[in-house]
Amino acid sequence: MNRTAAISVAALTLVALSGCSLLRGSDGALPAPSDPATASATATPTPSATADGTSDTERLAASATPRVPTPAPTEAAAPDPELTPIPAGTVLTEADVASPKGSIHFHLRVVADGDDTFTAQYTGFTSTLPVPVGVGFFEKARQVGDALTYHGVGDHVLGGPTSGPQSVDVPLDGSGVDPSGLTELVVASAAAQGQDVPVEIALDKVLAVSTVRWSVPARQTNVHPVDGGVRANASGPVTATTASGAPKAYTVRSGDLIADVALRFGITVKDLVWLNQGLQVFGDDQELYQDTSLNLDPLGR
Repeated sequence: MNRTAAISVAALTLVALSGCSLLRGSDGALPAPSDPATASATATPTPSATADGTSDTERLAASATPRVPTPAPTEAAAPDPELTPIPAGTVLTEADVASPKGSIHFHLRVVADGDDTFTAQYTGFTSTLPVPVGVGFFEKARQVGDALTYHGVGDHVLGGPTSGPQSVDVPLDGSGVDPSGLTELVVASAAAQGQDVPVEIALDKVLAVSTVRWSVPARQTNVHPVDGGVRANASGPVTATTASGAPKAYTVRSGDLIADVALRFGITVKDLVWLNQGLQVFGDDQELYQDTSLNLDPLGR
C-alpha cells in the first residue's frame, strides 16, 4: 500500500469511529428514535398567562391587530341650535301716540306671534291733516321736521287725509327675533310727490316721534359663542360685542374657512349657519367670502 492510500484509509476509519462515539450516550447505548409529534410539541413554548388572564398568544394577536380610533363627534351628533320663542299674544310695548299739535292720534301695541315674529297693532287712528300719514320703527333718533330717506321697519301708511278712527295690524318684517333695538316710532307725511302742501307736511317730513319702551321676556338659547382667539383660517376681527362682552359680529378675512371660524367661537357649523341665514361659501374647503359680516348673537338673527 502506498503512502497516499494509507492516509485515506486512516482518515475514513477516524470519521467512522468519531461518528459512533457522538451518537452514543454516556452509557454507550444509542438514543431511542424521537417521535416527530412529541418533538414538535416540545419545540413550541406553552403560552403563559398574565395577571389579567391574558396569554402571550392573545397579547401578540391583539398587538398585531390595529386599534380603531373612537370617531370624533360629528355635526349630526350636535344638538340643533334653538332660541325659546316668546309666547304668542305677549304684549311687548304699548303707548298712546300724538303729534305735537294734536293733529294725529292713535294707540300702538306690539305683540309676539309666537314664532319669532311680531305684529304692530294700531288702533283708534285719527288725523285732521290734508295728507296721508305713515309710520315706521327706527333704531336711530329722528326729529320732527327731519326729511326721511328711509321709512323704517314695518313702514305702513295708516290713512288720510282727514281720516276717522281706524285700526290695522302690521307685521314687523325686518325686526329680527328681538325688536327692542327699534327705539323710536316715527310718524311721517305720505303726501304725493310734488303735492302742493305746506313744507312742514310735505312728502317724508317727520310729523311726530314717540320713544318705544319695550318689555321683552328673557330668551333661552343653547348657542353661546366665545372668542377663542385668532387662529389659522379664522383670523378676522370681532367687530362688535354684546352688553355682557360676548362676541356679536365678526368680519371674514381672506382664507377663512367656515369650520375653523365656528371652531374659533366654540360653536358648530350648524350653529353658525343658523345665526346667519343664507350664508355662502365656496370651494371644497368651504371658504367664506372675504369681508362678510357674520352675526354671532342669537338675538340678532
